[in-house]
Amino acid sequence: MREISLDTETTGLSFATGDRIVEIGCVEIIDKQITGQELHLYVNPERELSKQAAEISGLTYDFLKDYKKFEEISDEFLDFIADSRLVIHNAPFDVGFLNFELQRSGKKLIDSKNVIDTLAMAKEKFPGSPATLDALCRRFSVDASSRTKHGALIDADLLAKVYLHMSVEKLQKNLFGETFGDVASVTEVTDVQVMVLEPRSFSPSNDELNAHLDFLKKLKNPIWSKYANNE
Repeated sequence: MREISLDTETTGLSFATGDRIVEIGCVEIIDKQITGQELHLYVNPERELSKQAAEISGLTYDFLKDYKKFEEISDEFLDFIADSRLVIHNAPFDVGFLNFELQRSGKKLIDSKNVIDTLAMAKEKFPGSPATLDALCRRFSVDASSRTKHGALIDADLLAKVYLHMSVEKLQKNLFGETFGDVASVTEVTDVQVMVLEPRSFSPSNDELNAHLDFLKKLKNPIWSKYANNE
């Protein structure tokens, strides 16, 4: 399964009032593993950033004006995400901006059914707890020290790590209650094929018994010897 952790930065809070995308960050996840494949794009928004947006992202129009406009990078963006499921924190905000830009560019829109909103996911899993990206990084001990400003690629990378913590169950104990660490993921099994063998209706031959004894002699410290010595 291919998923894309995605984040955007914008000139302001509402595309309906003319705000535009200024940065896109994408991080590839395949089968719940971050692959290292990324896409990072700065975008010329053709307008100034609001004071609040500039403070949050650290970006200015003077920096962005020499980059390509959204319609010029739209194919590169769409080629990277392809038909993958998108993982976005507060998805309605980012998808709203992306679809606004895609519509202006005459491109295919993002289907919200193919999007996971990690903000809604976090609120469901941890009701009453803070669900910001910073709060989730703290919850899962994800190092967010590089996040001095809100950068799209940095945030997409942090979100990918947080998402994997939320979506992949970790095995803490084995069947005997012994802790062996947070090391293995559990994959849900929905279809198990079981082969039932009928018991043999005849006894093993002498050759089979001798072969079995020869095999047992090759075992070092078999577990049944331990229990036999304790009797």
